[in-house]
Parts: sequence; structure tokens; C-alpha cells
Amino acid sequence: MQSKEIIPSLGLYLLVFSSMILGKTYAIAKSAIVPTTVEFEDDLVSANSKLGQVAGITGFIVAIPVGILQLVSTTAALSFGVLVYLFAALNAYRLPKLAIATKPAEKLEIEELHSSSIVTTGNAMRVLRGCVGFMFFHLAFWLRGETAGTAWFGFALGMIGVAVLLANTFSPFLKKHMRESMMMLSALLAVAISGIVAAWYDRVVGGILLAAIVNAAGTVGKLAFDSTVQSDAPDANRGRAFAQFETKNQLAWVIGGIIPVIFSPSGEVGFAIVALIGIVGAAMYFRASGIARKSPDAQATTPVHQPRSE
Repeated sequence: MQSKEIIPSLGLYLLVFSSMILGKTYAIAKSAIVPTTVEFEDDLVSANSKLGQVAGITGFIVAIPVGILQLVSTTAALSFGVLVYLFAALNAYRLPKLAIATKPAEKLEIEELHSSSIVTTGNAMRVLRGCVGFMFFHLAFWLRGETAGTAWFGFALGMIGVAVLLANTFSPFLKKHMRESMMMLSALLAVAISGIVAAWYDRVVGGILLAAIVNAAGTVGKLAFDSTVQSDAPDANRGRAFAQFETKNQLAWVIGGIIPVIFSPSGEVGFAIVALIGIVGAAMYFRASGIARKSPDAQATTPVHQPRSE
């Protein structure tokens, strides 16, 4: 009887793990394809924002029939998921077949992608993505020991979805009124401050709000990073560049997620770790990016790098 319970559980874990891996693969593929469909920087910002909004809204819509089917049987809910993915696969097949990069990167592209601004912002982005992965698994393992832990985790996922949706909605507005460097610094500081508050409060609600803020900060940071790459590496193949950067971001998510799985810290300790990472990340980014040395007047008079004509 025990073996019959173990086999379905093992199959479910493998299914969830495979789904997560494929989700990360989708994120990398999207990062490569979307830049090839737009021409200007603002268009890329808008496209990524709209895709994030669509994903968030769709997630809430799909949750309703899945919840109803779950009352009938787990098999019915999983079967609905199969149909949804089949529908998505058929639509993905309609995407234009194109080569993202037909030739190796040239010296100019390599130099631009290794500029100090892109390297610094990229490192900050990986710090944020690592925090996102850490909070996902930390919350999942921590809530297992809490009363109604599964329900709380479901509520946390809902709050994260709302936070990401709001971040995708308002990020273009922030982009128009803030420099990319200030957006990234603000995201890191938001993680640090919310981590301190959650560690001090040490309650389930505090942890859920921290997870939501961390994910929202990651969304804002991603927009700031994409904009930095576009403005500081105008000669680079955007599809190839964003695919490479997103691969590193996903690896940071995995590394961040492994930590709470191995060590299983208490809720308070986990939140304090997030706060510490946010503080160190913000301090290092502030120092490396030279924000303190950049006055608004200097920013306004900085010439815009134009791509070389072919």
C-alpha cells in the first residue's frame, strides 16, 4: 500500500520539476524572440510589459476552472492542464521560423556587452533573480510546518501573481520618470527593507508580502536591465544577447532556490538572509554603477550612442 502511494507522489514531483524546467526554457526562448519583433527601445519595454500582463491575467482566469475541476478529481484538473499546453504548443508552432544569430558575435558586440554598466546591472539582476528563487522554495518548505500551510502557499502564489502583474503594468511609467540605474537600485532597496520588516515581524503574512515584493522587484529590475542593454549595446544582436543573459538569470534562480532546500532555515532567518542579500546587493550596485557621481545634468547632456550604419 505504501509503494502505491510513493509512485504517484514521485510521478507528481517529476511532473512539477519538468514543468519548472520547461518554464525556464520558455523564458529564455521568449527573451531571444521578443527583441526581434520590435525596433525601438520603448517598443521592447511595452512588449515585455504586455506579455507579463497577459501571463498574469491568464493565470487568474485559468485558476477558476482548475479549482472547480480539482473538486471533481485531480485527474480532471491535470487533464485540463494537458489541453491548455497542447493549445499553447499549436500556437507556438505558428511563430515565424527564424535564426536569432546567423554569425558569431563581432568584437564591437562583445565589447559593448562587457561594458561596466551592463556587467554591473546584470550582476544586480542576478541578485534579484536569486532572491526570487530563494523566496519561492523557502516559503514552500517553511509553510509546510505551519497550520493550513498548503492554503497559505496557494495564497502566496496568488499574491505573487498580483504583484508581478502590477509591476508589469506600472514599470513603463517608472521607465519614463526614472533612470534605469535608479530603478535597479530602488528594486534592491525594496528587497532589503521588506526583508528587514518581514524578519522583525516573523509571521506568515509578512513572509507572503516579502515574496510578493521580491517578485515585483525582480520584474522592475528586469525592465531596467533590458533597457540598459538596449541603450548601451546598440550594435549587439539583441536576441542572442538577451537569451544569454536570461540563461544566467535562470541559473541564479536555481542557485537561490537550492539554498533553502539544503539548509531549511526558519522563517525569520530566511527573511533576514533576503534582507542581507538586498543590502549587500544595493551597496555594491550603488558603488559600482557610480550613481552618486552622476548628476541629473550630466545624465541629460550625455550623448546617445547610435548604432553604426551597415
